[in-house]
Amino acid sequence: MDREQNQFIFGVNPVLEKLKVSPRDVMELMIVRGKPRPALRSIEEAAKSQGLPIRYLESGELDRIAGDSKHQGVVAKVDSYSYGQFDSLLQGLPSSAPQDWILCLDGIQDPRNFGALLRCAEGAGIRHVVIPKDRSVGVTPTVIKSSAGAAHYEKIYRVSNLRRAILALKDKGYWVVGLDGRAQESLYEKVYPEKLAVVLGSEGKGIRPLILQECDFVVSIPMRGKIASLNVAVAGGIFLYELLRRKEIR
Repeated sequence: MDREQNQFIFGVNPVLEKLKVSPRDVMELMIVRGKPRPALRSIEEAAKSQGLPIRYLESGELDRIAGDSKHQGVVAKVDSYSYGQFDSLLQGLPSSAPQDWILCLDGIQDPRNFGALLRCAEGAGIRHVVIPKDRSVGVTPTVIKSSAGAAHYEKIYRVSNLRRAILALKDKGYWVVGLDGRAQESLYEKVYPEKLAVVLGSEGKGIRPLILQECDFVVSIPMRGKIASLNVAVAGGIFLYELLRRKEIR
């Protein structure tokens, strides 16, 4: 497994989701001292039922641990994040799956954008996310907080060569679509294959040319105002939910 260093998770929803999904990763729970509000009481009860150690700290101590993050009165010290093995993903992909989507992120560097995209992906039913090791943010506490805990439900694969990973997905029968503001074809006009790898680019430069040339087709979001583009997390959410909308009306 590819792992980050030990880290902290901040906030009610991210901590609650972590306790639901993988409580064994939680090394210690820290709750603000005093009479807890109902949300914190639920976390406290869940931690006690799992036999997890709890420390009660003053709000200022939690502020120091959380830094710039809003902790909402609770911080969990957790084991290092474990990325999935991309080779295992390839081996486990069913060849006859009628429909499947995989999200590939080419160089997202803002942790809040990454977290927001994970939240959208989880809501749209996507379970696999591929990111490059270099020039890309990993799964950090800010990413987990921004995802409202959705990161706990996603399988995230960090690869050394995103282009090679995309080619491997194509070998498995996936078509690759890139979202790019310069594309002539609207995302609403395109008919999409059922097995699809969706590629989103970085905040500033978009999808790199090397990755863009591997896309089977490229689409854009129509812009009718004076602003030429959208934030990548917003654009990604629009595209993923357009795919979900089409699936639901079939």
